[in-house]
Amino acid sequence: MGFPGTWMTESESMVYRVVPKCACSTIGQIMFFSDHGTFFDGDIHDAQSGLHKWALDPSREPIKKRIQSQDTYAFTCVRNPYTRILSSFFDKICGIQRNGKRYRGNLVPLLIQKYGIEVGGDDGKQEFDQIKSFRRFLLFARDTIRWRRPMDPDIHWSAMSGHISTFIVNGGRYDHIFWTESFNDGMAEVLQSVETKNPVDLAKIPRFNESEGHGPKRAHPVEDYFDDLSMHLVYEIYKKDFQLFRYDFENPGNKMPIGEIDLEEVHAKLGD
Repeated sequence: MGFPGTWMTESESMVYRVVPKCACSTIGQIMFFSDHGTFFDGDIHDAQSGLHKWALDPSREPIKKRIQSQDTYAFTCVRNPYTRILSSFFDKICGIQRNGKRYRGNLVPLLIQKYGIEVGGDDGKQEFDQIKSFRRFLLFARDTIRWRRPMDPDIHWSAMSGHISTFIVNGGRYDHIFWTESFNDGMAEVLQSVETKNPVDLAKIPRFNESEGHGPKRAHPVEDYFDDLSMHLVYEIYKKDFQLFRYDFENPGNKMPIGEIDLEEVHAKLGD
């Protein structure tokens, strides 16, 4: 299986396991900048050079060698499951993607037909009942994850623990896992632990939120989208994420973690 979703600087100073919807664009640009002193011109996900990626054949051997020898600093970043699934809905389901089309072609028409959701019209800009549609999307996300119907789960809403585990199962070990919600502190720890070709001033790094502006703005506080049934569905899908990364399941309005991540526990529980 190898190491899907893994990026490494060309200087081999650090290895990062990408978790979608968890500041991955900003992290990728910081890695690129640390080697080259400039940011990639465009969406870092489109970069075909300047950064090792498992999806690029020439990058596979150096990434595999570094991860399996466990001599390169390895990290990843996580996010509150409530805000992550909401962000996936507004970006991927309601939003028009950067190619000017709907995400995954026939996915949105399928959701409209089978689950009765609305997405704000053809351009995603019309008013619609965001709460009702989001809760119906949540049923769809659960169906894809639990039963792989009507399609396989998408990387943007499959559990973070699933992404993170592939790295461990195939012989990798994380030196650090940090929260999107305290991004600068977490990324600072990474940068202090490695030698970079170019100094990175986190205070001056822009946030590369490539999904921003794709879809309609969230019209309500996070907690308004989750009633008792929705919370139950979220827990069914993301139980491990809440437990391992110390997020508050009881209160969707609290995006901050409520404890420290135990790396030993993460490796033990996700390494099976």
